[in-house]
Amino acid sequence: MFFPIICENKREEFEVKKMLFDTHVHINDEAFKEDLEATIARARAAGVEKMIVVGFDRPTIQKAMALIDQYPFLYAAIGWHPVDAIDMKDEDLDWIESLAHHPKVVAIGEIGLDYHWDKSPKEVQQEVFRRQIRLAKKLDLPIIIHNREATEDCVQILKEENAQEAGGIMHCFSGSPETAKECIKMNFYISLGGPVTFKNAKKPKEVAAEVPLEKLLVETDCPYLAPHPYRGKRNEPAYVKLVAEQIAEIKGIPFEKVAEQTMLNAEKLFRIKDHA
Repeated sequence: MFFPIICENKREEFEVKKMLFDTHVHINDEAFKEDLEATIARARAAGVEKMIVVGFDRPTIQKAMALIDQYPFLYAAIGWHPVDAIDMKDEDLDWIESLAHHPKVVAIGEIGLDYHWDKSPKEVQQEVFRRQIRLAKKLDLPIIIHNREATEDCVQILKEENAQEAGGIMHCFSGSPETAKECIKMNFYISLGGPVTFKNAKKPKEVAAEVPLEKLLVETDCPYLAPHPYRGKRNEPAYVKLVAEQIAEIKGIPFEKVAEQTMLNAEKLFRIKDHA
């Protein structure tokens, strides 16, 4: 699979192999309002073949659904973010369930726990989390887990709800290699993003080294967490290549091997067989 781009110097068309799967993007965010098409074009030119657009409340879910109908290489994950758990009503969950029957909705997420912010009480977050795990199992879809400063409770709930039946992704994983291995045993992939490229990011680099490539995924979480050398700036899907390159360097293997295997991992998890 190839994508033509134009060489600025010679104006010659050449081919860039598309071989990357960004499993977590928020190009439905207002940060991309002015240059969405250009952002997508840069991603494609950088070799990004597929992306999962994540919707986590009504406005972002609506935008994600519109995007997957517009672009053949975009897929959606829809769910209710833990920070806003206090706002979720029964009809919101029913709405998510109805939309999840769309053939390009491939996961429920991002869902989970976030104890960094105090907008939603912990017990409310936990109940909303449990309800969405049960929904994913009912729909036979994997889940995408958001976990911030709540690892113990998050893992416990996944176990209690038999979340291994759904499987899924530990999104933008920031825990230890030991926690990663525990999650892998529960049928979860470990997804790494921009922080693995940070010079002082000890844990993500340890995870990249120790987790088998067959259990790794790559993501940007754009517009957040831009990798080095763009740290502190707006992140975008094209930068997922920097994440894959860093993992390749840490593991001492070719970049192409990381790109190919993480693509296969994502396609297997999301049951995507076509090649956009």
